Amino acid sequence: MDNPLHQLGNIPVTASALESLFPHIKRGNQKIRLLERDKQIIRLKRGLYVCNPEITGKTLSTELIANHLYAPSYVSMSSALRYYGLIPEAVYTKQSMTLKHAKVFDTQLGRFEYTHISKRAFSVGLTSIQKDGYAFVMATPEKALCDLIANSTHINLRYLKEAEIYLEEDIRLELEDFRHMNSEIFEEYSKVGKKADSIHTLLKLLKK
Repeated sequence: MDNPLHQLGNIPVTASALESLFPHIKRGNQKIRLLERDKQIIRLKRGLYVCNPEITGKTLSTELIANHLYAPSYVSMSSALRYYGLIPEAVYTKQSMTLKHAKVFDTQLGRFEYTHISKRAFSVGLTSIQKDGYAFVMATPEKALCDLIANSTHINLRYLKEAEIYLEEDIRLELEDFRHMNSEIFEEYSKVGKKADSIHTLLKLLKK
């Protein structure tokens, strides 16, 4: 008999959704404990799980997991810049922005870190990344860069040279890639987000 977990793919699911797959077992919570013990499911947090990819055949997406683990949220900052291939260093903590309080989750799949952002700035520069049968919300490269600057302590870009050094040396983002970014997102973010002066300096460098 086919394993009912196959149909779930790599989408994070609640405990009640898992229990519904095994209606013949009266104590669903006991079944979940057994599934977790047998490594068929991976616990993300209390009441939220993802299926073992060895069972479903679907590769897990930490970006998709990040969206579900603490919502509403979107993947941003260094995690998004690395996803787009704009910075060379590996990012071991999945960074996201949220309307809720800041929070950190340490899971079997790694650390997920959430930083608070205002409601007005939240919706600026978001995109939906479509993958194999699923989608997740991520910042555009411009929004990810704005979020990173806005939430990095001691970063205050007053002059063009400071902005150049920050991009090329601090985060190692190629100026050529920066030149192709959308100025409208920087402009919109500067009106509603933090560190407007630093974002304005980026805009000047972009239009230089």
